This record gives sequence, structure tokens and C-alpha cells, in this order.
Amino acid sequence: MKDMIQYKGYYGSVHYSDDDQVFYGKIEYIKSLVNYEGTDAISLKNAFEEAVDDYLELCKAENLKPDKSFRGSFNVRTGSDLHRKASLYAKEKGLNLNSVVTEALEEYLAHI
Repeated sequence: MKDMIQYKGYYGSVHYSDDDQVFYGKIEYIKSLVNYEGTDAISLKNAFEEAVDDYLELCKAENLKPDKSFRGSFNVRTGSDLHRKASLYAKEKGLNLNSVVTEALEEYLAHI
């Protein structure tokens, strides 16, 4: 995965600032803002893993449920024409709209 690192099911971005000569990133796909930085690839990865661990420890200490990177649901804005076509297709096939969208995504992603 380009410009991303992973640890304990969390994903972090990887960026470089030439002005500051530092690598930096944040935990992606969660509501909380959790940043980290390092002077090289190894220190950045270590800082990311430490940030994830600190986030999980803080949630535990505060009795909060940590955000999951991917919950399995998301909103899709398709426009009314595509929405209508997909809904009518689902009805015709005896499916629900969620199944049609999931199958379409699986088919699309299988070819990239």
C-alpha cells in the first residue's frame, strides 16, 4: 500500500516535509486526530506503533470504545439517476440495494 503503514488493524499515513526534514503522519480512518513523526523510516514506524498503543491505552483508561478503522458501512453519494438504476436493478433481481453495491464493488476491485 503506497504511503501507508499498518499496525494492529490501524493504518497510518506517511509524508515527508523537506522544510522540516521530518517524516510525519496520522492514524487514518478514525475520528480522533492522532499524529506522529520521525527522522527516518524506522523512527516513523516506531512512532506510529507507539501512537496506536497510546491511543488504545487512553481509550481503555477513559473507558471509551476505540474507533475501528473500517466498520463495514459507509455512505455513498451516487446521484439520483444511478441510485434509481441500482434500486430498480435490485428490485428486479430480488436483492437489496446493499447487496447490489457490495457485489459491484467486489467486481470492480477484482479487476484493479
